[in-house]
Amino acid sequence: MLELVAVRHRYDGRVVLDIERFAVSPGSGIAIVGPNGSGKSTLLRLLALLERPSEGEVRLDGIVVAGAGPRRRITLVEQRPVLLRGTVRDNLEFGLQVRGIGRTEVNRRVEGVAARLGITPLLHRRRHELSDGEVQRVAVARALAVEPDVLLLDEPASSADRAAAQTLYRALAEERARRPFAVCLASHQLEDAYRWADDVRALAEGRLSPVTPENLFRVDLPVSGSGGDLKHVCVGTIEIAATTDKTGPAILAVPPTDIFVSREPLASSARNVFRGRVTRLTHQRPGTVHVTADVGVELVAVVTEEAARDLGLTPGGPVVFSFKASAVRVF
Repeated sequence: MLELVAVRHRYDGRVVLDIERFAVSPGSGIAIVGPNGSGKSTLLRLLALLERPSEGEVRLDGIVVAGAGPRRRITLVEQRPVLLRGTVRDNLEFGLQVRGIGRTEVNRRVEGVAARLGITPLLHRRRHELSDGEVQRVAVARALAVEPDVLLLDEPASSADRAAAQTLYRALAEERARRPFAVCLASHQLEDAYRWADDVRALAEGRLSPVTPENLFRVDLPVSGSGGDLKHVCVGTIEIAATTDKTGPAILAVPPTDIFVSREPLASSARNVFRGRVTRLTHQRPGTVHVTADVGVELVAVVTEEAARDLGLTPGGPVVFSFKASAVRVF
């Protein structure tokens, strides 16, 4: 097991990560989601032993670790990976060669992982002949080839088109079925995170969020003009009413289960009522439907399958999202 325990990490005196415990169990598939600047990349770099936490410990199998020794069991693919000079094949072979693996086994692993990630036609190309998406896939293949115990991926499909992203996630699933190992991936694509991960965790302002990862917005809370706790905060092209005494930078979170979904505005005390269009319907858990809608900003609500049928919800169709100011969580 790979763990961060009582970790606080600072850059230039500013706390960017504050986590009591974050554990990656053997064989687990974890997705970390959250807004830009929430600390996802920093968390992965600490897990990869590329940085030491300002406070706290990184533990591997219960032992405090640091440095290059245990690092061979952990591999990080960063969002903008750097390839070595030479061909794609050279890149895939390098980590195997430095581990002293024989030529026959090197060839078997390289050809196998290249086929699973759909990069066999790229094996003889060099870096300047690859697109950014191809570079990402090559970097993931290079990491998989050395068969780490823990694979850390920072937005591995951010430069890929939809087909290439699906190839990547399918390859990860095949690798995990073939050889148990842990994967911890940072992504801004919630649908992908829910589809492949066993465990989805949300980060906000360097802390693990107490709510589900949908509908997280970085905002600047104003001072209330009336002196009360009700505030109207600009999020995209809409204003969200929230009840809070906080001011300044914050994260707003609207739990999807607290959003009422209808075709027309409901008679209720909800201060947040937004008309929009359904953009996506996904069945991520049995009996429920995640309804994504553009209401001036993208919001996600959860309804039962029966409610979705009764409302006649379809992509492109009209929808109204309503929620109370007290349902908006601020942290």
